[in-house]
Amino acid sequence: FTPPLAWSLIRPFLHRSLFPFFSVPPSAHLFDHPAAADREKNLNSPRPPPPPPLLLLLRSLEICPCVRSGGFAMARSSFKMEHPLERRQAESARIREKYPDRIPVIVERAEKTDVPDIDKKKYLVPADLTVGQFVYVVRKRIKLSPEKAIFVFVKNILPPTAAMMSAIYEENKDEDGFLYMTYSGENTFGSL
Repeated sequence: FTPPLAWSLIRPFLHRSLFPFFSVPPSAHLFDHPAAADREKNLNSPRPPPPPPLLLLLRSLEICPCVRSGGFAMARSSFKMEHPLERRQAESARIREKYPDRIPVIVERAEKTDVPDIDKKKYLVPADLTVGQFVYVVRKRIKLSPEKAIFVFVKNILPPTAAMMSAIYEENKDEDGFLYMTYSGENTFGSL
């Protein structure tokens, strides 16, 4: 059983002091699971996708800066359905004029997810905040336990956690001037 190409590409960059949880002998492979023995017998069976921790590691090394969501449908924004375009444009323009160093963000829950709904949908985010820091704010607002995962999407793309919210806003703001973000407790990783 050979590890995927991605693992062989990042192995030289791993150092035991930086990544102690990857300090396994090179002969050991991290992709074992209960069906591995059955898969070895039947070489025609498809391989399972790599585990999420490897993808998260790839994202942290900036080898894969963003991962598309391919498995679940993002809901059409209820904020957009409740408020007409002209009203949203006027509100975002007023906010940007009054608070030029802040970003107007609308956060909504994905349709088919088990995480709780957020109590507050509109946020004024400092421009120098990172996506990771904003995800922390969202986790606190929905009172998500530490062992549960949360994924935040912008236009069905998982943005890099180190990216500045100002950069994400400039690249992905809606025609009404708001940045729409969707969160979910699960993620089906699509193409890299």
